Amino acid sequence: MTEERVSPLRQRMVEDMRIRGMGDKAQKAHIRAIKDFTAFLGHSPDTATPEELRAYQLHMTNAGVTPSTFNARIVALRFFFGMTCGREEMKRYMQFRTEPRKLPIVLSVEEVSDILMAAPGPGLKYRAALSISYGAGLRAAEVCNLKIGDIDSDRMLIHVEQGKGRKDRKVMLSPGLLNLLRDWWREARPEGWLFPGKPKINPISPRQLNRAFTSAKHMAGISKPATLHTLRHSFATHLLEANTDVRVIQVLLGHAKLTTTAQYTHVATKTIRDTVSPYEMLAKLQDQTVKRSLE
Repeated sequence: MTEERVSPLRQRMVEDMRIRGMGDKAQKAHIRAIKDFTAFLGHSPDTATPEELRAYQLHMTNAGVTPSTFNARIVALRFFFGMTCGREEMKRYMQFRTEPRKLPIVLSVEEVSDILMAAPGPGLKYRAALSISYGAGLRAAEVCNLKIGDIDSDRMLIHVEQGKGRKDRKVMLSPGLLNLLRDWWREARPEGWLFPGKPKINPISPRQLNRAFTSAKHMAGISKPATLHTLRHSFATHLLEANTDVRVIQVLLGHAKLTTTAQYTHVATKTIRDTVSPYEMLAKLQDQTVKRSLE
């Protein structure tokens, strides 16, 4: 098996991304985007002209590329031209596309309970892993990369190491979740990784965890188009409905921007339902006006 030859240009871009502290996943996405651009051009991307850049954006539009993929490629191109090629002026010829904002799917507490109880066996491995996803609001990769030492039962905290954006953070560890994790530890005696894969020197993969969630959802008879990430959405929404400050939720989720967390205010139906409309005050004033007119 021959290794892929890495061009000096690509090597320089990889080095630039490493200098910026970009994660492996983001690096691979950027490289894929530049590969796609190069395939369209038919020549080295660093020599592209503004007209070719415009033609590529039109090509993506005509090909029906989704706004999220379109914008991700533009981000990669901006990095490539601005950082690796030193051609800042090329950014003037790139346009982001407006992406429709869809409200996240949210499960009720009862639905979450049914899914966790239906988690596939044998044993407690997947029930414990899915329970952390909901009970602490962790992303799939964050759950998979947990180590035994990340569970701090003395301080009742979970240490999330190198989450999205390569940031560490602390999240809460509830007593009920701790009891479940202890049952899982007594059952399997994992060492190193909290949820080891096969071989045990590796953790379980997000793909395995996603499959377990899908299986549990079907077993629970839930037809909502929910994914594993829905447990994280549900965690945030249920906290908001319990009157937890949105800034606290932002820290727990590891969001860089408060506006990202604020989207959950649109799906916190209990909060919306329990909010008193100003019309109620208007109605009271109208009642007082009617009473005065009758006196």
